[in-house]
Amino acid sequence: MCNTKRIPLLEVCVDSVESALAAEAGGADRVELCDNLVEGGTTPSAGAIKAARERLSIKLHVIIRPRGGDFLYSDIELDVMKRDILTAKDLGADGVVIGVLNADGTIDRDHTRELVEIARPMSVTFHRAFDMTRDPFEALETLVDLGVDRILTSGQEPVAEKGVELIGELVERAGERITIMACGEIREGNVREVVQRTGVSEIHATGFVSRESAMAFRNERVYMGGADLKAEYSIKVTSAEKVAALRGAIEQ
Repeated sequence: MCNTKRIPLLEVCVDSVESALAAEAGGADRVELCDNLVEGGTTPSAGAIKAARERLSIKLHVIIRPRGGDFLYSDIELDVMKRDILTAKDLGADGVVIGVLNADGTIDRDHTRELVEIARPMSVTFHRAFDMTRDPFEALETLVDLGVDRILTSGQEPVAEKGVELIGELVERAGERITIMACGEIREGNVREVVQRTGVSEIHATGFVSRESAMAFRNERVYMGGADLKAEYSIKVTSAEKVAALRGAIEQ
């Protein structure tokens, strides 16, 4: 499969307002704003959404995920998700990113439909919970039926390069009914291959680099996260240069 007619849209996943602005400076078409990317991304604060919206001129999508772990949610967690969607809408987000499954690995139709209805007129992406479904083609048809706008997927593999066959099949089956957005360790060096082998019209990636903390005093006895002093004083931020390199590779 080959996509030569149009340049794919680039969505950059970020976990701070600073990184969102760097993604825009590097040429991103849209950002997905998250918190807690070490858990795969959870819902960012209202303050982060508002600050990002006030500063960005590109589209802003917000992940709606109350915790890390699986995508089988309690009634309380679903209530939180509904409230977070309304908050994102009130703060001017262009879209939300959701994912709810049943225990048997199928899409939770009823709750997904409810979340989509609450989200409108914002755009709705179904995130990589899709990659945890038991049958990707069944899940595709369910999401089409529910009116979801796009699916984020690595082809049910750890990285997009390993999932290109399934991603390409999803693109073919989806047609114009729903957008398939590829993700999973997509970088400057492999993005063209992923696009050419799948035909996707949207790419989801990151552009992180590590920045040393400016703290002069460091208490080496205490750790806020894992017991790794280097990680404690190293901050991951999006690099406008890395995003620009990815953008350039897409446009080649």
